[in-house]
Amino acid sequence: MAHSSAQSSPTSGNGTPIDADVGTCMSILYWRDGAVESSVYNFAKENGRTYHGYRAGSKIFPRTPIHPLLLTIAPSAYHFPNDPSETDRLDFQYEILKYCFLDRNYFAPLDKPQRILDIGTGTGQWAVEMGDEFPDAEIQATDLSPIQPLSVPENVHFFIDDASDEDWALPPAHFDYIHTRMLLGCFTDFRDIVRKGFHYTKPGGYMESQDLFSTPYCDDGTMPPDWPFLEWTKYSDDAAMEADRPMRIANKFKRWYKAAGFVDVQEKVFKVPINAWPRDRHLKTLGMMSEENWLSGLSAFSMGHFSRILNWSKPQIEVYLVNVRKALQDKHVHAYHKVFVVWGRRPLDGEQTPQEAASSTETVVPEAASSTETV
Repeated sequence: MAHSSAQSSPTSGNGTPIDADVGTCMSILYWRDGAVESSVYNFAKENGRTYHGYRAGSKIFPRTPIHPLLLTIAPSAYHFPNDPSETDRLDFQYEILKYCFLDRNYFAPLDKPQRILDIGTGTGQWAVEMGDEFPDAEIQATDLSPIQPLSVPENVHFFIDDASDEDWALPPAHFDYIHTRMLLGCFTDFRDIVRKGFHYTKPGGYMESQDLFSTPYCDDGTMPPDWPFLEWTKYSDDAAMEADRPMRIANKFKRWYKAAGFVDVQEKVFKVPINAWPRDRHLKTLGMMSEENWLSGLSAFSMGHFSRILNWSKPQIEVYLVNVRKALQDKHVHAYHKVFVVWGRRPLDGEQTPQEAASSTETVVPEAASSTETV
């Protein structure tokens, strides 16, 4: 994971500054030891979708990047697309989480952070809002795809980068706050991301992870074992495990944060209904948004895993998803997902901490969410 200073232009590797041409839609990329024409826009096309492009194992530099910063592409196996329909869904997903979190973007107790890192920024909405909220902070945001806006606050900088790189090419203890969100299925071992996050977080700084646990829950027995959406999640989870990109990780964040060395580890768990089955107004609206998100994204979530890992054809996948979509709209099934939010603090140098750091867990949901009543 390589970066240049946000206060200076990146170089070509021989000390020559690289000037950005934000009017171009293509990037000419460079090896450290010579020029190789390539592009982060050379998306792979598969089953009618496009996926991120990269040179496996390469460290590359742009001549005319979309953002005036060092770019790095490293090996990855991200199985979800990056085309316009998916970027629209990602924008909507951001709005869902804002509504779920009652308009909050973070839960760690930030105090005038100077450097913030957003790993897996997607369309960059979170980073842009943080740039507005903290105008004196430097916001760095990374992703495998260049799908972020050009017009952003001047303190927000995007990188094409892979956090699974062994070395982020930054000084230790560099960031006041590191943020991850909805990265299930992105990494071989998310514990490694947490450990690296600890290494690059300043003493006294925070790291925070927000993610959905992929298996649906039901408290009243209305979710049958053969419910098509439940079956779909099992197929998807199995494919992700075979691809070495596990999905069911969010419920382990708290333990992993403690193991990495973070203290004051806190956890909030939010319930997100699958559809509009609850009576509670907030949860009903959240469920409506969730249903729309699932219906619009189900093909994107399925096509890569099911075709590459399970060897299903595109027609097979499309036929299979018909009943899954119907199941998602069934309000007789009172299913929901859990979204885990975990944050922790890196201890100050020389700080004496108890063997078991103070922590708490809070499930955030109105009383009505446990009700079996529907409208």
